[in-house]
Amino acid sequence: MKITDLTMTMIEWTGARVQYGAHNPVLGSSQIGLVTIRTDEGVVGQSYLGASYRSAEIEAWSMINVLKPVILGRDPFDRGIIWKALLNRINSTSYRAIGAIDVALWDLAGKAAGLPVHKLIGTCQPSVPAYASSATLASPEAYVEQALAVKAAGYVGYKTHPPLGISADEHILMHQKIRDAVGPDFLLMLDAAGHLDYSQAMKVGDAIAEMNFHWFEDPLPHTDIWTYVKLCQKLKIMVMATEYAPGNFHFYAPWITSHATDALRGDVAVKGGITPCLMTAHLAHAFHMNYEIHHGGNSVNNIANLQLTMALPNSEMFEVLLPNEAHQFGIVGDLKVGPDGHMHCPEGPGLGVTYDDDLIKRHTVAVLS
Repeated sequence: MKITDLTMTMIEWTGARVQYGAHNPVLGSSQIGLVTIRTDEGVVGQSYLGASYRSAEIEAWSMINVLKPVILGRDPFDRGIIWKALLNRINSTSYRAIGAIDVALWDLAGKAAGLPVHKLIGTCQPSVPAYASSATLASPEAYVEQALAVKAAGYVGYKTHPPLGISADEHILMHQKIRDAVGPDFLLMLDAAGHLDYSQAMKVGDAIAEMNFHWFEDPLPHTDIWTYVKLCQKLKIMVMATEYAPGNFHFYAPWITSHATDALRGDVAVKGGITPCLMTAHLAHAFHMNYEIHHGGNSVNNIANLQLTMALPNSEMFEVLLPNEAHQFGIVGDLKVGPDGHMHCPEGPGLGVTYDDDLIKRHTVAVLS
């Protein structure tokens, strides 16, 4: 089997636009790229590129002109060889574009084998507990209200993205109100999105550890590995970094060897696909660390993330970014948390995605080839 073509259908995506941090601009509209890889035997693999806060237009040129020539004529099952060849062109493209091709190749392989991706890799868990992750809300009371709604909806936990620029004391007061509202045993996490300095992170980290929070995510800027080392040495709560740490698979090593984080973080979009995420998860497992999967930014990436998570022995939970509908577009039967508080994966071959062809056709603005 050989790859004969790659196209990207550019689809206009309008709807709710939500703030989660300074790294997340609020756009009026965006474009999703439906990446389609075709073969000489008629087997097709597909994925999405883009998010509500990051249009696929950013990567469109490099997808067609830089990456497409790399994969044409290759055996689609040679994912490792292909991923390495794509990575050699990273200076002219992005990890997100590479990731979209890699996810489409896993979808193609699963379809050829007649298996969902998690079974193709090797299933480690039949379903995954789901936690809800907030947007940036207007007041502590809004977080309390949402936390109670999340608990009532059956999620196993709740993670906050606090407002930017609030003081350490305001962080502590807000999170104490949330803890008091949901009770002592409900899982809570805090994602500071890299906006605290060392003294603030120490103060907030000590306080939420006393409140029995489960983890403290990205408290410091993503480039500040040495201060993370100090923070991990002193805090009694799990510190989770590396979501947007510079570099990719090989750059996880200093975070582990320097003890700069207690768990690794990533997803198929920002880390370049399922292939590098698998390598990272196995690396983390060797060091008795978890590899927790971040929200993927669109419907197909989230399904790819769930397929991946089900194949990992060291991934604890699945992130659902609220409002859920702000990140869902163009597929039939999108993910939703089950009554057991778990996410259950589509069981069709490949990613198991059914695209809403009529919706996509109505919103298509261009087909790139």
